[in-house]
Amino acid sequence: MRLSDGEKWWHQQKLASYEFSTKVLRDFSSVVFLANAAKLVAKVSEAATSNMKINLQELLMKCTLASIFKVGFGTEFNSLSESDEIGYQFSKAFDDANVSFYWRYVDPSWKIKRMLNIGSKASLRINIKVIDDFVLRLIRLLNAK
Repeated sequence: MRLSDGEKWWHQQKLASYEFSTKVLRDFSSVVFLANAAKLVAKVSEAATSNMKINLQELLMKCTLASIFKVGFGTEFNSLSESDEIGYQFSKAFDDANVSFYWRYVDPSWKIKRMLNIGSKASLRINIKVIDDFVLRLIRLLNAK
């Protein structure tokens, strides 16, 4: 059911389409990715000046995840900060779930493990629950705004 019909509906759709254009998305994404890249550079610089070892792959993944969350959900995801425990749990579950999916291609027994809920498939179920809980919490938070 539409709230308006005919010419009025067409006009509303035309106005809304400008908000979701490729250019608007590209411009917003660029701002978000640049801001998170600056945070990443600060982390790397801090580690370099203090002669501290870092896991660059992990930091790059966190930076990408933070950017995608801001662009996709319109909310900050402090994955570059170790102080956000819920964000850390989500990131870890997300990474571990990706590893589990990878192993499907090289582990011929993955279907048996899934059926028996053992090994990597048991871990995958736990990780998916963490991811689902996080996303549902985020949806509730966004709906409350």
